[in-house]
Amino acid sequence: MSDTPNTIEMDISDVVKRLGQKVGGAQLWEPVNKTDIRRWVMAMDYVNPIHWDQRFAEQTKFGDLICPQSMIVALDYGHGNNQACVGHIEGQHMIFGGEEWWWYGTHVRPGDRIQQERIFTGYKYTQTKFAGPTLFQWGDAIHTNQRGDLIAKSCPTVIRYLAKEAEARGMYAESAASPAKWTNAQLLEVEKVRRDWFLSNREGRTPHWDEVSVGDKLPRRVIGPHSIASFTTEYRAFIFNIWGSFYWYGIDGVEDCWVNQDMGWIEGFSFDEEGAMVDPRLRDGLYVGPSRGHIDDSRASEIGMHRAYGYGATMAAWNTDYLAMWAGHNGMVRHAKSEFRGPAFEGDVTYIEGEVVAKLEKSEWGFPIVQIAVRMANQEGKTVVTSLNEVQIGY
Repeated sequence: MSDTPNTIEMDISDVVKRLGQKVGGAQLWEPVNKTDIRRWVMAMDYVNPIHWDQRFAEQTKFGDLICPQSMIVALDYGHGNNQACVGHIEGQHMIFGGEEWWWYGTHVRPGDRIQQERIFTGYKYTQTKFAGPTLFQWGDAIHTNQRGDLIAKSCPTVIRYLAKEAEARGMYAESAASPAKWTNAQLLEVEKVRRDWFLSNREGRTPHWDEVSVGDKLPRRVIGPHSIASFTTEYRAFIFNIWGSFYWYGIDGVEDCWVNQDMGWIEGFSFDEEGAMVDPRLRDGLYVGPSRGHIDDSRASEIGMHRAYGYGATMAAWNTDYLAMWAGHNGMVRHAKSEFRGPAFEGDVTYIEGEVVAKLEKSEWGFPIVQIAVRMANQEGKTVVTSLNEVQIGY
C-alpha cells in the first residue's frame, strides 16, 4: 500500500496470483441436526412451521423437519465467503456486496452432512466513494451432501477496502448517528405486518401456474427493528461460530491454497489462531475478530460503518426465505441474485416486497418458472437489497 498526497493505492498482488485457484478452508465436523435448523429459522425470524414444528412437519409430504433453502450458508464456513475472500491486503476490512445462488432440487434434512468445493473466480479493482481504492472479489462454492447429491452452488461477492480510508471518509457517519426511535403505535404496526406475512401461507400451499400473473405482488414482510440482540442471534446461528465445530483442510496439489491465512485485518479485528487452541474465544468473531464491528459502535466506526449493522449473508437468507414461503411445499427457489445496496443498521426495520415480473414456460431449468423482483428497504424507504429470482411453482 502506498500513500502520497494525491493517491492511496491498495496492494492486491497476493490476490491476483490466486485467480482461478481452488481454495481450502474449513468443513463442519457433524451433520446438521434439528436444533441447528430451529436455531437458524429463529435467527432469521422465519416462522415457517415446516422447519421447527415437529407435529406440523410430520403431517406434510416430508414427514419430518427439513432445512430451509437459505440454511446452506450456515452449513458452510465464514458466512459462505471463504472462496471469495482470499489473499492478504494490509489494513483491509471486508463487507458483502451481494450473493448469487442456484438450488438443484434436493432438500437438506436432519442427518445430512454438507461439504463444499471452492474456487476463487474473479475480482475487480476500482475506486468508490465509500473507501477510495476498493476490491470486489467473487468465487464459487459447490455444496453436496454425504451421498454426493448436488444441493446448491453459491457465488458471493465481497468488497475489500482500506479500513482507515473508509473511517476518514465517513460516508455513513451522519445516517448512522443514532438509531431510529419507535413509538408503541409504530411497533404495533410493524408487528401486524410481520404477523400477516407469516400467516399468509403457513400451510405451505404452492401457487399454480395458471393462478399467477405478471404484476402480482407477494405479501409484504418486515424484519426488525434490528438490534444488538438480533445481530448476535443471527451470528450465533452460523454453525462455524460454535467452538470446535469445524476442521481446517487443504487442497492436494495446490500450494498455498488459502486455508486460514491472515487477510490483513487492522488491529483488533484479526483472530489468534494459535491462542484459540487453548482459548477458543480468541477466534470467536464477536468477542475477538472481524465481526465485532457488527455489534459494537466504536468498532464499527473504525471500519467506516459508524453504527452496529447486519450481515450480508443474513440479508440474502431473508430474500430466499421470503420467496420460499410464497412458493410453498411443492415449490422451490431455483435461482436468486441479490445485490446489497446498503447496511441494515441497528434500530432500522427492513421491509421486503416482491413482484412477479415474468413467467417463463420454457426456462433453462427445463420446467416453467416465474421471475420475481424483490426489494428490501428501511423505514425511510432507502433501498438495502435488490434481487431478481427464479422460482418453481405448481404446473
